[in-house]
Amino acid sequence: MTPEVLAQQDTIVAVATAPGRGAISIVRLSGPDAFAIAAKHIKQLPAESRVAHLCDVLHRGEKLDEALVTLFPAPNSFTGDDTVEFSTHGGYLVPNSIVAALTESGARQALPGEFTRRAVLNGKLDIVQAEAIGDLIDASSRVMQRTAINQLDGGLSRRLTGLRNELLELESLIAYDVDFPEEDDGPVPRARIEAAADSVLESLNRLISTAPVGEIVREGAVVVIAGPPNAGKSSLFNALLGRSRAIVTEIPGTTRDALEGVVDSGKWPLRLVDTAGLRDTNDLIEQLGIEVRERYLACAEVVLACGDNPRDLNRITEAVEKRTEAPILSVRTKADLVASGEYLPSSVISVSAQTGCGLKDLLAAIDTVIDGRQGIVSHDLPILTRARHRKALASAHQEVTQFLEAWRKQKLPVTIAAVHLRTAVSELEELVGTFEVDDVLDRLFSSFCVGK
Repeated sequence: MTPEVLAQQDTIVAVATAPGRGAISIVRLSGPDAFAIAAKHIKQLPAESRVAHLCDVLHRGEKLDEALVTLFPAPNSFTGDDTVEFSTHGGYLVPNSIVAALTESGARQALPGEFTRRAVLNGKLDIVQAEAIGDLIDASSRVMQRTAINQLDGGLSRRLTGLRNELLELESLIAYDVDFPEEDDGPVPRARIEAAADSVLESLNRLISTAPVGEIVREGAVVVIAGPPNAGKSSLFNALLGRSRAIVTEIPGTTRDALEGVVDSGKWPLRLVDTAGLRDTNDLIEQLGIEVRERYLACAEVVLACGDNPRDLNRITEAVEKRTEAPILSVRTKADLVASGEYLPSSVISVSAQTGCGLKDLLAAIDTVIDGRQGIVSHDLPILTRARHRKALASAHQEVTQFLEAWRKQKLPVTIAAVHLRTAVSELEELVGTFEVDDVLDRLFSSFCVGK
């Protein structure tokens, strides 16, 4: 995005709701001339702000729609600029005809994420909060929704700002010791500097340790369904998803590739994977599917070893154990066809894709396994959900570690060792967006939808 395109003096407009047939659409107009442009299409601009007014929207004397119009004067708006929102009738034609009229009167079509970008540039949000908006829009599970809302409320930003302040205090101690070595209080004790640096490292470690959980929250825990052909894997996959994604037939080898679907269990988002059956085959296409299965088994968080009879179940569980280091849950499929008197160990979970029996127990067991590996997610605890977060904090951790090593071994002059602290502060400032970093903003907002 060039500076000319992103000029703050431009007034921008876009449809802020998804296109298509619907009851209501929202047209958002924001910028220094928003009120003046809107006044050209409304007989009388509402005098009261932040209250919806029913108005005829006109263009060249023609009525385009009867809409609810709300004014948000700067700086008390989402973007920090004067903003007008038109709540119009839905569909494609009505909102877009209003956008065309406003554009003709001097507004410019907004680029993806440009409204949120202006909110960042005007100090209404920091970059981490802006990312949280994108995460909230893309959320496919309740835990991701709660995490994004917590970050939008500033939970992670406050933690990062706290870390930055700890580093600044550490810098100030060193600067005081260098600039005023002969003050009455004497030099700052070296142990005090070490303790402060250790405290920062501990705080960084706690936050960095949330990265694996954050990845699962964002992407979902990989849960692989493994078993022989015709063991009911695809039926189980479809039953857990609640819709038919996998083809179910009695022909062995029907699943030639891995199929993925997201299941919101309520506790963890699950990336459910239906894989090719465990068997020897000379079919080239099926062999490619088997290679894909092996890759998923290698990165799985949990594996469901499926069999429709006790003998197959034992054999498959043993075969899966050789292919993965992930915890394995033994699942007796087709429980509705179980013969009377059949014995199953208590560790085996019986399910039926036809009747739904045992599905809730299976999801609960999967959640328990993930809890044991990752710990229970606290909704109030900030977690790292993006690679950018992990990279910046890892760099800050490395810089503080190098400072502490140089300080303890006295290998470098204090003023040189303190450069590591300044670099760590810069990493955190860039992460939160304390100062503008154009390439970070460009990468972030290029993935946003128009109107946001």
